[in-house]
Amino acid sequence: MKKTTQRIESNILHDKNIRKIFISLMLAACSLQFIGCGYSTKGGYLPAGIKSIYVKPFVNKIDISNEITTTNKYRSYRPLLEIDITNKLVERFRLDGTLKIAKLDSQDWFLEGELVEFRKDPLKYADSDEETVTEYRINLMVNLILYDKDNKIVWSENRFNGQTEYYTQGAYAKSESAAIDDAITDLARRIVERVVENW
Repeated sequence: MKKTTQRIESNILHDKNIRKIFISLMLAACSLQFIGCGYSTKGGYLPAGIKSIYVKPFVNKIDISNEITTTNKYRSYRPLLEIDITNKLVERFRLDGTLKIAKLDSQDWFLEGELVEFRKDPLKYADSDEETVTEYRINLMVNLILYDKDNKIVWSENRFNGQTEYYTQGAYAKSESAAIDDAITDLARRIVERVVENW
């Protein structure tokens, strides 16, 4: 009877040890997963010696006189959009931390951009009314040129895109202004990724 009791206690201890090991392994795996998901571009793969960037205020090249026509009646425009893009881009570079924002003539890189198109396209209409749009997509298109400190072009890209989609009705509805802010945020994120990651 005593041997049986000892054997049972030994099995219980063995099971507890296995459980402890299993839990420890699971916690370690979860920790590694969270560390892996905490993505950061800081200290990425930039060329040697590149530590700062100057963002030139974006220029607006949209011809607003051609924005709204009978065929493109959903297109519109928010004044000073290029300033909002510049401010959000500087904010995004600071948040990313890979490159410091520098003053003109003290930078390693110089980013120049121009806003060339703002699109607001209907995606979905109300079932009962073909004139009522319930979902839109907003696209912001910019031309970008990145220069080095010797004013040589590092890369350039035309019609670089930031976008968002939004509902005008229902629980997930938002204003056009809020949707434009989301598109600006998306554009800024993509520009920063293009600058700091593609090396």
